[in-house]
Amino acid sequence: MRILITGATGKVGGVFLKKILSDQNHQDTRIVALCHNRKVAAHERVEVIQGSIADRDTVKKATRDITHVLHLATCKETPEDVMDVTVKGLFWLLEECQQNPAFEQFILIGGDASMGHFFYPHHIPVTENQPHSAYPGCYALSKVIEEVMLEQYQIQYGFPGCCLRAPWIMEKDDFKFSLTFGKDVFGGPYWRELVGEEKAEAYLEQNTIPIMTDSEGVPVKRNFVHVDDLVNAILAAISQPQKAIGETFNICMDEPVDYGHVAEYLKQTRNIGSVAVETPYHSTWLDNSKAKFMLNWNPKVDLRQLIDLAWDFNRPANQSRKIWYPG
Repeated sequence: MRILITGATGKVGGVFLKKILSDQNHQDTRIVALCHNRKVAAHERVEVIQGSIADRDTVKKATRDITHVLHLATCKETPEDVMDVTVKGLFWLLEECQQNPAFEQFILIGGDASMGHFFYPHHIPVTENQPHSAYPGCYALSKVIEEVMLEQYQIQYGFPGCCLRAPWIMEKDDFKFSLTFGKDVFGGPYWRELVGEEKAEAYLEQNTIPIMTDSEGVPVKRNFVHVDDLVNAILAAISQPQKAIGETFNICMDEPVDYGHVAEYLKQTRNIGSVAVETPYHSTWLDNSKAKFMLNWNPKVDLRQLIDLAWDFNRPANQSRKIWYPG
């Protein structure tokens, strides 16, 4: 097995590399890492190809003798780059792979941005059959384009692909920093803009977290997945190609995170206060039943573990928080 990984230096790529290289079932697996600006750590079973995924010659070189592709490379709200990665990059990957008779499996890591996640109301659980519905911005549009391109290659050529659709991916203290009124907030919403600078500073001083609510004041339910659970799903898809190929799977926690329950648990366990912050967002419930049934995959990290892992994480003094992508 020879796996090409795009986005190998990112959050998911780093964990996947570490896990597969230490897996006794993959001792003969070789890795090719297509890197743009950064490089992975040296390893005897890892070959690094430096270059842009939008360059066909680079992709041709990277896909030589490849049996599998794990496509992680993505952009956030960067209009000047997103089409190069999403359209050109994915197109060259698909073209080179579908012309390779030895190629076995393509795994796309999609996102619930393609379904609009909490931007639109979903009154029933969101399954893999939900129509695409990108929210405003180029990132969500790019996730729709990726899924549609892969789907069409499956129709056109019987291409051996599958999509693992993930919501917001968490590791280390990510979740803790998603709930800060500070300027170092991870992701969105940017709570300071919703409550104002003065209140934000007061809440920060009081060690208070926000409770995201909808327009009716009800705590929002939002979908997450821990990076370890997503990596385990990738390995499950690789080990069961007969079940994975041609399919899309929602890969997420068994239940979405209820911001009200987060506040209750942090109050009980760490005496952290909270304040409701009204937002225009809606609760969603991403249904992971298909992946559990077909891939025999089960997420291990639940709400309490997600919170404890984030609050108990001790970041070394010489290890700054990484911004994996702009936006």
